[in-house]
Formats: sequence, structure tokens, C-alpha cells
Amino acid sequence: MFFVSDIMEKAPDSYKSHLQETIYESLTKLQIPFERVSTDEAISMVDCIEINQKLDMKMVKTLFLCNSKKIEFYLFITTADKPLKAKNFSNALGISRVSFTPAELMEQILGVKIGAATVFGVLMDKENLVQVVFDKNVLLGEWYGCSDGTTTGYMKVKTELIVNNFLTYAKHFPKVIEM
Repeated sequence: MFFVSDIMEKAPDSYKSHLQETIYESLTKLQIPFERVSTDEAISMVDCIEINQKLDMKMVKTLFLCNSKKIEFYLFITTADKPLKAKNFSNALGISRVSFTPAELMEQILGVKIGAATVFGVLMDKENLVQVVFDKNVLLGEWYGCSDGTTTGYMKVKTELIVNNFLTYAKHFPKVIEM
């Protein structure tokens, strides 16, 4: 049985990483309400099914991609059910083919390990290396479900607050594509 805690509406009492602490401080500063749960370690989208049920929303899939030279980075946020078609992604942005960013670069740039990629990782991107890219379908949902920078903490936030308030605060202006 996969553990999912009761819903909480305040930050954790202690933090597992600098990013996680920064996320909750930023949400508080911006007065962005959220609901969150603590869970067993969740790495795949299958692990998120029970989280979705508890928070009554659908978790987004967040992928950290880069070009072959590993100098251009893309945080692609799509729906959980869509497989990545790198060629279609690249064509939609008019860029060269992309692949998954190596784990060590993901940790260095976004402050997260595999399975914990989140839009909130841009708080660690002080050099503004990362282009945030949304699949248009994500923006159609009222709720945005994502990791809190760990593989054991997940949250639900209004999509419009992520796009209009949080990303503006983080100085990352997203592109929207249709996949």
C-alpha cells in the first residue's frame, strides 16, 4: 500500500533540502495558498495515482531536457498521460533535438534529483539558464499538482497562480506549445 498523508495547508516543520525550504518561503511571501501531502517515495507517474485521488487533481509531468551540447535547458511541463516525443517538442519550439538532462546537471541547476523535477526548481536557476515550457493542456486545468522539490512531498496549487504569480516572481516567463 502506497502511503499518502492527510492533506495539510502549511509548510512542513522541517525541510529536506534548501529548495524545499525556498519553495514554501516563496509561496508564503506571495500569499499563494496550497494543499500538500507527504508520501512514500514517488518516482513515476503511476506512483502519483493515489496522490491525485487524495488531492483531487491531476499531477503534471515535469521533464528537464537539454540540447546535445548541454547548454540549452528546458523544463517541459505536460500532462501525466502524454509520452515525450522529442522531435515534436523540438519542432514546436523551432530548436534542435533535445534529450533528458543528466541527473548531475539537474541537481546542479534545479536542486532536485530524478523524480522530483518541479516548476519550483527555477528558484535555484539564478543564471536563468532554463526555459519553462508548458503543454497548452496543462494550462486548461484549474489545479496544478507537482512535487515540492522532493520525492515524498506533493502539492496542489491554482494553475493561474503558478503561471501568473510564481513564475513572474521567479523571473521565468514560460512558452506555451501544443503537443
